[in-house]
Formats: sequence, structure tokens, C-alpha cells
Amino acid sequence: MKPTSLINQALSLAALLAFSGVSLAGSLNSVIDDFSDAKNNSFGIARHYINDTVAGGNTTTQQAVSKGIMSVKGKIVPARGQPGWASTVLPLAAEGQPLDASDYEGIRLLVRVNSGNINISANSTKITNFDYHAAPVVVASDGQFHEVKIPFKSMKRAWSEQTQLDTKTINSLSIVAYSPQRASFEFEVDEVSFY
Repeated sequence: MKPTSLINQALSLAALLAFSGVSLAGSLNSVIDDFSDAKNNSFGIARHYINDTVAGGNTTTQQAVSKGIMSVKGKIVPARGQPGWASTVLPLAAEGQPLDASDYEGIRLLVRVNSGNINISANSTKITNFDYHAAPVVVASDGQFHEVKIPFKSMKRAWSEQTQLDTKTINSLSIVAYSPQRASFEFEVDEVSFY
């Protein structure tokens, strides 16, 4: 084979690989977290846990990931005049960068709620006051896992002007236990994905 033919084949292969890499980098995996890793979500990024102690509350939270299930429980003790909360944050990219989820309709969870109230929020880099688009996760407390689908278009902001969620700017999802008064909560999540 002639050297120029080998060079042309190598360049063609390099171009094909580069194009494939660009195509793959632009797509977003639908599975955000299957809890197969004790610390990291399906993107290989560590989950974050935060509660209202950063805002003067006294909520306590315990989290564990085992056998593909995340278990979260605790006691909400809100600060005076504020709701109490405990949040599990699932980042979609390193350093808070947004990813484009516009190819999907919403968020899907496999969840079991034993006690308390939870919601899920899609956290957008366009929102600067932490009033992210959210929706309640409502399932029977029957000891069973339930599939819940939350359409993006149904997610609302709590206290700010209602705007449409920009699904091209989502950088994380948060699963939040909440209560306006003292309460216990306990839930388990098997999987979080886009659908």
C-alpha cells in the first residue's frame, strides 16, 4: 500500500473518531442515577446532601446507598418562620455546567415514600434565587416502589414569577424532603432518569 493511501486512511479514521466523539459528547444519558455506586451518580459525579442547617434550621438527615437503592431519612426541624428541608442533589456535569435535556419530556423516578413529603426540582443555571422549577412526588405509602413521571412543563416555581423551565440549562436535579413544621421523613429511590 502506498504511503499516501495509508495517510488518507489514517486521516479518515481520525475524522470518523472525532466526529463520533462530538456526537456522543453532545448527547445526554437518560439515566441520571441508578445508585450502583455508593458515592457517585451515573455521570461519575458525587451526590451532594444539604439541609436547612445552612439557613438556621436543625434538620437531621441520614443517607445510605446500598444494593442500588438510596435510602434517606431524618427529622425536619425548621427555622422559625421557614419551611424545613433536606435535599439530595444529583449534578449532571462537573463544576455546575448545564446540559441540554431538551430531547426529553421530563423526569422519571422509581421511589418508595415511607413517610413525609418530597418533591423534585430541575435546577437551571438561569435561576439565580434558588426558586427552581419543582413538582411534588406523590405516591402511596404502601411499602412498594412506584414509577413517577414528572413532565418538565408541569414543574413550577414556588415564590417567583412563573417562567417556563429552560431544559437546555439544567445542571442538577434535587430530591427534597420538606415540611413547614417538625416532621419525620423516610424514602428510598431506585433510579432517577429523564424520559
